[in-house]
Amino acid sequence: MVLTEEEKRVALEQTGSILENYPPDRGNLIPILQQVQEKLGYVPLVAMEEVARHLGIPAVDVYSVATFYNQFRLIPPGKHQVKVCMGTACHMKGGNIILDCWKRRLGIDVNQVTPDREFSLERVACVGCCTMAPVTVIDDEVHGKVTPTRVDGLLFSFGVKIPKGQQKEGETVEQE
Repeated sequence: MVLTEEEKRVALEQTGSILENYPPDRGNLIPILQQVQEKLGYVPLVAMEEVARHLGIPAVDVYSVATFYNQFRLIPPGKHQVKVCMGTACHMKGGNIILDCWKRRLGIDVNQVTPDREFSLERVACVGCCTMAPVTVIDDEVHGKVTPTRVDGLLFSFGVKIPKGQQKEGETVEQE
């Protein structure tokens, strides 16, 4: 995903303010990356390069740490974050079907963001709502007993219409 010049400027500015609190010691790498993500919602490449300069290490070392730990996001989250639970109960109750439905409807894969940056899609472990399986969490709001038709309804509540022909056999779609 390509960042705008404004996004790069903000990322560098925020990263710089975080780095002021840390001496240039490689042992500070993970806490710095955590703070960058907390501030920006993700860890952009320009921030990783700035962290590498500050710590005096190759940028590839920063990148390898950021990609090794799945706590770090490398792309900005969507305005609306869709998290599909894949814990045991959700998996047994059709979580994979719900995840596939979200992927089809949004036109993205797991850990991606729609081109308009409205939605991002994540697969998550148990969210602790097993009696409501399968569960989808959107912007920290839990939605239980989700079906493919319910996915369409949730998207509709955000103003998204599913184009005719994009539904699978047996699924219904709002007619315009």
